[in-house]
Amino acid sequence: MQLQQLRYFTAVADTRHFTRAAEREHVAQPSLSQQIRALERELGAELFHRARGHITLTDAGETLLPLARRILADTETARREVQEVAQLRRGRLRLGAPPSLCASLVPDVLSAFHATYPGVDLIVNEDGSQDLVRALADGALDLALIITPLPVQAPALVTSDLLREELVVVSAPDRPAPVSRRAGIRVEDLRGRPLAMFRRGYDLREFTTAACRAAGFEPTFTVEGGEMDAVLGFVRAGLGIAVVPSMVAERSGLRVTRFSTPGMHRVVSVAHRGDVSPPRAARELERILLEHLDPGGT
Repeated sequence: MQLQQLRYFTAVADTRHFTRAAEREHVAQPSLSQQIRALERELGAELFHRARGHITLTDAGETLLPLARRILADTETARREVQEVAQLRRGRLRLGAPPSLCASLVPDVLSAFHATYPGVDLIVNEDGSQDLVRALADGALDLALIITPLPVQAPALVTSDLLREELVVVSAPDRPAPVSRRAGIRVEDLRGRPLAMFRRGYDLREFTTAACRAAGFEPTFTVEGGEMDAVLGFVRAGLGIAVVPSMVAERSGLRVTRFSTPGMHRVVSVAHRGDVSPPRAARELERILLEHLDPGGT
């Protein structure tokens, strides 16, 4: 049983005339009649009483008609809903990002995406890069912003570098500056300094700790275990200084001290599974993200 046959059947039932039904369906009348006959053979019953100039439904036709209308209506609904998703009038986008990016880059990008595609539901998973990679591999995310390179081998992911973001030191404006030199602070200057530190598994914690160890010392934590907002609050309260991304620092209202050349940086990348093509919503978000980071298109 084909949808085309059901459309031809309902057209004849509506017009009670094979020629007018064929005209409505933009098909030659012999082709329409042939398809109706094929449908009757498949069902094992005649659907119309065919008297010259007078077409009526048989009992079998009366039984089929409401079912055929329902099938055709459901098919049209399915077609329309799939097109709405394909055209991003509806749908869902699951994005993962570290808390530092959720506090800086992500809100502006999602705002631009929502303004363009208001019918797409946005779901954000805020977590560390390693956890986000696992969520991508499990199919729980469509797209993720992660810090690369990862300390462990990632499963089959496709990653693209987005930006190289400067890391800076923030401190309370009403406390003495970490250093007085114009050239900025060095990693070595963090030795013995009280640091407000993020929770374990947090990308910035691992990055800062690794930099201190590479400089030959273990960092000193006065308070640890917080997310981004908590750590900024600890710094604001004078509990220590913290190493944070420049995009976060610019919004924090705290004193910003840059590292001396060559400075400290991290690479932010966008990632998706390599074995599955990301949905169109994810591809559009990535496009908007790139435009946001490079509005001039350079």
